[in-house]
This record gives sequence, C-alpha cells and structure tokens, in this order.
Amino acid sequence: MRNPFSFHLIIILFAVVVITACGTTPPGPVAEEAPAADLKPIYEINKIENEITVARQNQIDILSPDMFAKAENSSLKAKNEAEKGSDISLVTEYTGTARQYLHAAEENAKVARTVLEPVIESRSKARIAGATKLEEDYREVEDQFLILTQAIEKNNIDYAKKNSPEVDKDFRDLELRAIKVETIGEVRDILKKAKEDTITRYAPESFDQAKKLLKETNAYISQNPYAKEEIYKMARNSLSMAKRALVISDQCKAIESMTPEEIAFYIEDTLSLITGQLKAPDMRDQKFYVQVDNIKGSISSLQENNRFLNEKLKSTQRETEAAKADCEKRLDALNQRIAFLEGKTQEEQAANEQLLAEQRATEQKLAAGRRFNQLFTEVQNFFDANEAEIYKKGNQLVIRLKGIRFPVGQAIIMPDNYMLLSKVRHAIRTFGEPSVVIEGHTDSTGTPQLNKHLSQQRAESVRQYLIANQTLPEKKLIAVGYGPERPLASNATPEGRAINRRIDLIIMPDPQPEK
Repeated sequence: MRNPFSFHLIIILFAVVVITACGTTPPGPVAEEAPAADLKPIYEINKIENEITVARQNQIDILSPDMFAKAENSSLKAKNEAEKGSDISLVTEYTGTARQYLHAAEENAKVARTVLEPVIESRSKARIAGATKLEEDYREVEDQFLILTQAIEKNNIDYAKKNSPEVDKDFRDLELRAIKVETIGEVRDILKKAKEDTITRYAPESFDQAKKLLKETNAYISQNPYAKEEIYKMARNSLSMAKRALVISDQCKAIESMTPEEIAFYIEDTLSLITGQLKAPDMRDQKFYVQVDNIKGSISSLQENNRFLNEKLKSTQRETEAAKADCEKRLDALNQRIAFLEGKTQEEQAANEQLLAEQRATEQKLAAGRRFNQLFTEVQNFFDANEAEIYKKGNQLVIRLKGIRFPVGQAIIMPDNYMLLSKVRHAIRTFGEPSVVIEGHTDSTGTPQLNKHLSQQRAESVRQYLIANQTLPEKKLIAVGYGPERPLASNATPEGRAINRRIDLIIMPDPQPEK
C-alpha cells in the first residue's frame, strides 16, 4: 500500500522547487568597467613577468629547469595573446598556467636545495671565481648539474643523491682552476708582458714584490686547496700588486724626461684639479702635504654635510607623516561632529563615507595617471639622446642606457659612467621608492653561457652602485642578466651588436594606497 505521508512529502518538495525556480531572476551578463578590463591584461602580464624575474633571481631556472621553461613559455603565450587583443579569459588562462608551472618549479627547487645543498654551494663558488670562462669544461659540469635537477623534477631523488658527490667535486676543481686561470693567470700574463716590453727596469722593486706575491699565492693554493677565503685574499693582493707595478712603471716612464720643476707642476696641477672640483680653497702657495690635507678636509666636510642632509630629510618626512596623521584624525573628528549636528543616522553617514571613498579612489587613479605622465616627461628631460632612451611600458617606465660603457669582458663601472648613473639615480628617486629591475644584455659574440654570466655581473654592478649611493633599499633592486637572449637588433652587423649591448632599468612605481 502506498504511504500517504511519502506522497504528500513529494508533492510539497515539487511545489517548493517550482516556486523557487519561478522566483529566481535569470542570470544576466555582468557589467564590466571598461578601464578595468583594458588594464587587466597588462596587469596580469606585468605580474607574471615580475614573478618569473624574481624566480630567475632565486635560480629557479637552474634548480627546476623544465618546469621553469614551461612557465616562461606559458607567460610568453599570454603576452602574445594580449598583444593580439585576445579575450582576457585566454590571457588569464595562460598566466594561470604559467603560475602553476612556476609554483611547481619552486617546490622542486626546495627539494633540490636540500638534496643538492653541497653541490649548489660549490657551483656558486665556482661561478664567483670565474669558472664560466672555462667554457667547454664548465658547460660539461653544468650539464651534469642540470641532469641532477631534472632527475629531482622526475622524483628520481636516489639518482641525484648518488651522482651529486661527483658533480660537487667537479665544481670544486673548476673553482680552483678558475682561481689560478682567472686571477693568478692574469698576474702571470702581466709580469710576462712587462718583461717582454722591458719596462720592469722603471719599477724593479714593485715588480719584485708582485713576483714574490705570485709565488706565495701559487704555493698556498697548491697546499691549501680548500682555504677559500685566504686564497681569494692572496690572489686579489697578488693581482693588485702586479697592476700597481704596471701603473708605477708607466708613471716613472712618463716623468723620466721631465725636469724636477715639471714634475712639481704635474703634481700641483693634479692636486689643483681635485681642489677645484671640491670647490675647496686654492692652496697652491702651500706645501704639497698641506694641499692634500685641504682635499681630505673638504671631502670629510662633504660627507658630513650629506649625512646631515639625509638626517634632515628623514626628520622632515617623520614630521610630515605626523602632521598628516594629526590632520586626518582632526578631519575624522570634524566629520563625525558634522554628521551629529546634521542629525544624520549611522546608515546615512556610512553611505556618504562610502560614496566619498569611491570618489577619492577615482580621483586618486586619475591623479596617479597624470602624475606618472608628468614624471615620465620630467625623466625624459634628464638624459641626452645619446645617453638613454625613455619610454613607457604599461604602468612601468623603462630607461634604456645607451651611453654606459664597460671594459671589454669586464663588469667594472668606470668613473666616466658616474655622471650618467647619477642621472639614473635622480630618475629613480623622482618616483619616490619604486621597485627597480636592472637587466643586463649582451650581443651574441662568444658563448651564451659566458655572455649570460657577464650580463648578470654588469647588472649586479649597477645594482651595487645604486645601493652604495643610497638610491633605494637593497630589497627594492633586482639585477638579472639575460645575455644575448633578448636582442633589439640583428647581431649580424657591428651596429646591431652595439645596440644589443645595453643595460635596461624597469621602474615600477609602488601603487598609492587608497584613502
């Protein structure tokens, strides 16, 4: 027999479903704000590219090469789709895939750092010592290292553990070779050439000291292959002494034909030039040691003045922030008082505050855009056409340094670059405390591995210069070397190669908080 209770229950449930269906408004298209939709692809692309840049800085591309390559590939697809004007859903799909691959790569990297910790440390020390310049030998060991990290990506931990000691030893051998070839080898070349050019006679004592240091360093490396700190110290001293002997020899050769008075004038002119640049008093009527003390005192005064100005700036900033907080507090109190006096309810007051907040947010966005364009124009005027190109990339500003010059094969910033880098500092500080990515690029001459290492060193040199000159905190500056991977012109011509050898700075202003 049919249960009447069950039958009634079914009827009731059916009625509820029908009523609910009839009372529900069919979903319609969600209105999107045009500006947000236009900006979202750029925001997504910038965000994933910055994440990939930071990951590369953290060596994720080495510790999980396959996953990192897939992340880069997905990011590139997202960028291509955005440039073609494809639907935002397709762009976000690719950026989401890139982020998933990047997350997997970071997880693999954590395992690699644990399993391959000694190898990673030996590899880092070998690179610091200049092992990448050993080219074929370095690439062979680097390939073995990548095989280990790829094994970890495939969850073959046992293989990585078993073979890591041999790769670790190879990196340590490369390090010692690099120390001798890169540092002591250069000392030997200097002394050999000096002997061939018969210039040792101009500074025999200096060259004898350089030879003695070379001999001691070579013996120490052979007897103490793992005393890295002392090896580096001795090698640096040996190289410095050899270069110093060359400089002293050149100076002695230059003044050999000069009279004593001409030598005195030469020294006086040098001291006078420095004095003039420092805007210090002219003391050419004093003895040389007094003129030197004059220069030292002027430098100390400038340093003290800089410290004072920095402290004054910090004090002014603190006072400004305190005054701002006080004004905001009093403004809030006045608003509450006005609301009370006008007899407004809390609901009305909250609605008005929400409306005002939205209005302020819109005004701030518009003001931020105008401010960015204003600062962009201001920064453009800092540089001559032969020094740098300035252009906008979404909400970022790019400074392409055409005028910076490095010695061939080196990453040393020479004094003739100081004026250009001073302009770069001013350009960065124009945006307050933005985040900055410093990219090093080379042409295709030489091996990709060596070029990538050189571009990283040059980008890091610029980063260290900006840190040393108090441009930004360290955490705000990232240096990354791309080698020949991102050319702007063909490497088939000297002109194209010159264009591709460059330093790019990407300035990313911090978003202003909504008030």
